[in-house]
Amino acid sequence: MGEGEAKAEHAAKADHKNAPSASSTPESYSKEGGGGGGGGALRAICGAIFTVLILLGIIALILWLVYRPHKPRLTVVGAAIYDLNFTAPPLISTSVQFSVLARNPNRRVSIHYDKLSMYVTYKNQIITPPLPLPPLRLGHKSTVVIAPVLGGNGIPVSPEVANGLKNDEAYGVVLMRVVILGRLRWKAGAIKTGRYGFYARCDVWLRFNPSSNGQVPLLAHSTCKVDV
Repeated sequence: MGEGEAKAEHAAKADHKNAPSASSTPESYSKEGGGGGGGGALRAICGAIFTVLILLGIIALILWLVYRPHKPRLTVVGAAIYDLNFTAPPLISTSVQFSVLARNPNRRVSIHYDKLSMYVTYKNQIITPPLPLPPLRLGHKSTVVIAPVLGGNGIPVSPEVANGLKNDEAYGVVLMRVVILGRLRWKAGAIKTGRYGFYARCDVWLRFNPSSNGQVPLLAHSTCKVDV
């Protein structure tokens, strides 16, 4: 064998030794394929979670539309004045009664009241001490009349209130405001909402004169403004 042939054979052996083995190539492809499968599983899990969240949102929206609670509706349907007198310096003695019709407009939701109180104002000044009322429950589409007697003796008032009531009494027409406040919550089946502050104000025009004692006529329809 010549020197040239020996060198060629040696170079061929070296190239064969340094060439990658056939078994290493499938292994590398196998690893890459395994990594792709893990990413697909993660995407599937994220998609499932997103779908569940969308379904829960749709269910919550449907329940809110079905059970959406509406505020109660209050209307003054009657009034009586038994006592309304002044003494120095000025002080006022009052005994009045307003019949307030409370209605629950909800078909599927009941309303529960607590810590209720009621009083009467004239020119934004209280002329009857706040009277606590018992807890109240209004079922679906139900109504109840709230009609306590309100009043007290020796209630201090401003000269503006004293003079204004005297002038209105002489004129025969007086505007008073009935206020009911407290807390309420809505209930649908076994689900109860948290407690919300409740404030209703009812402006009432009355026919009133010095001879009035007892029921007095309402001069206008009195629907209360309700804030929750």
